Amino acid sequence: METNSFKIGCATGFSGDRSDGVLPVVQSLVENSGHALIFETLAERTLALAQLAKNRNPELGYEPLLVDLLKPVLGICLHHHIRIVSNFGAANPLAAARRIKTLAQELGLRAPRIAVLSGDQLVRTDQLDYLREQLGPSHFDRMDIVSANAYQGAHEIAQALLAGADIVVAGRVADPSLVLGPALAHFGWAPNDWHKLGCATMAGHLLECGTQVTGGYFSVPGLKEVPGMDNLGFPIAEIEASGAMTITKASATGGIVSEQTVKEQLLYEVHDPAAYLTPDVTADISQVKVEQTAPDIVRVGGITGHQRPDTLKVNICHHGGWLAEAEISYAGVQAEARARQAADVVIKRLGQRMQLRADLIGVVSILGDDHGEYLRQHSPSAARDVRLRIAGTHAQKEIAEGVLREVTALYTCGPAGGGGVRTSLRPRLNSVSSHIPRDLAPANWRFLEEA
Repeated sequence: METNSFKIGCATGFSGDRSDGVLPVVQSLVENSGHALIFETLAERTLALAQLAKNRNPELGYEPLLVDLLKPVLGICLHHHIRIVSNFGAANPLAAARRIKTLAQELGLRAPRIAVLSGDQLVRTDQLDYLREQLGPSHFDRMDIVSANAYQGAHEIAQALLAGADIVVAGRVADPSLVLGPALAHFGWAPNDWHKLGCATMAGHLLECGTQVTGGYFSVPGLKEVPGMDNLGFPIAEIEASGAMTITKASATGGIVSEQTVKEQLLYEVHDPAAYLTPDVTADISQVKVEQTAPDIVRVGGITGHQRPDTLKVNICHHGGWLAEAEISYAGVQAEARARQAADVVIKRLGQRMQLRADLIGVVSILGDDHGEYLRQHSPSAARDVRLRIAGTHAQKEIAEGVLREVTALYTCGPAGGGGVRTSLRPRLNSVSSHIPRDLAPANWRFLEEA
């Protein structure tokens, strides 16, 4: 157990994030005697996609960019005792751990001690029976489930690190737990020290989305300027034994860390500032204090925490039929009128068979709605460059494919001057959330060599 401050960096905010920001974060941790590095690579549907990959190949199902992310920094982290904690195990943490072990061998490194977390995947009959009752048998029984996962917490991460793990590979743990786990191991906080757990949880919340807190999602040209957007630095937190923290970013990188970027990220996806529910603690930021103490350094205090929830959140993904999308462009005189006519043609031909959505990209798309009310309420404009998107879903693949054929047929069936057709057909994943008692979904961990 240590009592000094604890420095931890984040190198990704989701699956598919930039991989070239990892090295600057690790270099900054080395320069400043940092302790840990996290990779956050899961979103709500990422696990379902990973499970589908695992179904096709039992050696897959983890973060596809795993090697790209780790290869530049694995040796540095092992040499400087920077612990790596991540949820990049996704649907297959064991396979991810094996791939990391192989990568270390390929790079001529010492064998890392890799801990593998489990317990998030809900597959037992008693677990599924509980979810069935919560969601209702008539609804649950209609779902073709791909994955069901409980959001686990930080304590098993801390246990693995205290047992000597260099790397912790998890599946579905709550994003802030990736930071709280290493902080727990470092400071030796009690598992019911709600104040400090709430503080470190919000440090994790600030880091979990990567460059959102360093200006990426903050930037609005002319309103909220951010320098160096092409080379945003990933964030680093320094957590004190009291729970107070400072947020900064990798050195010699673009972006900013300011009171405004930190406040925006603090509120991101928080339903109740006084009761932010996580598996570890109910965090409370209702009295938070944010202060810029130097360029790109922001101090955050005034956070606390309360008793954790009795249940764990569960995310269930299930097959949702097929999503068909097709686009065609219209330019010049009466471009929008022609795009609207094309949409009307497709809807009249297919609208009795499936729900369709029409978007006029550049005119009405993001602000539109699935039933087209917003589009109908707005009269055609003089837009001279419009791309029509038609989307439809159906349980049967051959019916969904009708969207692709009908939009392609607009080449000659008109209206005039349509071009640049692109089509896409893919399986659709739907999701629903529920909860489960903790004792029905216990978390576990073990070292790779014991698996």
